[in-house]
Amino acid sequence: MKKFYVIILTVTLMVSCQPKETQQSASIFNGKDLSGWRFFKGRENNSWEVVDGVMHCKPFDGNEKRADLITENQYENFELSWEWKLPAQGNSGVMFRVTEEFDEPYYSGPEYQMLDDIGYPGKIEEWQQTASNYGMHVAEGAQPKPIGEWNESKLVVNGNHVEHWLNGKKVVEYELGSDDWKDRKAKSKWNEAVGYGAAKKGHIAIQDHGSEVWVRNISISEIR
Repeated sequence: MKKFYVIILTVTLMVSCQPKETQQSASIFNGKDLSGWRFFKGRENNSWEVVDGVMHCKPFDGNEKRADLITENQYENFELSWEWKLPAQGNSGVMFRVTEEFDEPYYSGPEYQMLDDIGYPGKIEEWQQTASNYGMHVAEGAQPKPIGEWNESKLVVNGNHVEHWLNGKKVVEYELGSDDWKDRKAKSKWNEAVGYGAAKKGHIAIQDHGSEVWVRNISISEIR
């Protein structure tokens, strides 16, 4: 009987130590229209379109009704991958676990930055550059493609663990809610944003920052 309990305990420990299962990757952009996506807080918008299988945000000309684009579905733990490119001076980003209880997506969702690091006007801090966790973590050793070329990005979110990947290289890694996270937040522009990085589940958002951005091949693998 004692041997039986030892076997049961061993099997239980083995099962509990197994890594979480990553589901098969599924596309969340059909390349034809914006099915599966909507605009943050239902805001009016005419700046997003789909052209030749690519999601495109039009440049600002003063006449658009602009809004960030978010998924209809919400996600908790996942691997998100996408391809993107920008024009000269372009600026955008992808946010995760976004909720609609605040005025803007970035008050809840941390942002994977997409930027023209070289040509963007004005002074750029390291934590603003491509693949950084905007305002919080610098993307160490990030090597974005030249402006006008396609980049490949991946965002891994599993519990509190987050990774940013750019063109096959991991460039950012952090733990939501850790002492380091709290210290960085307290010193950042998010200091008084009570919901920033707090949600356990939320929407994926693509930022409309007034410049063009092209996005394609967006897929997600949920981690169970």
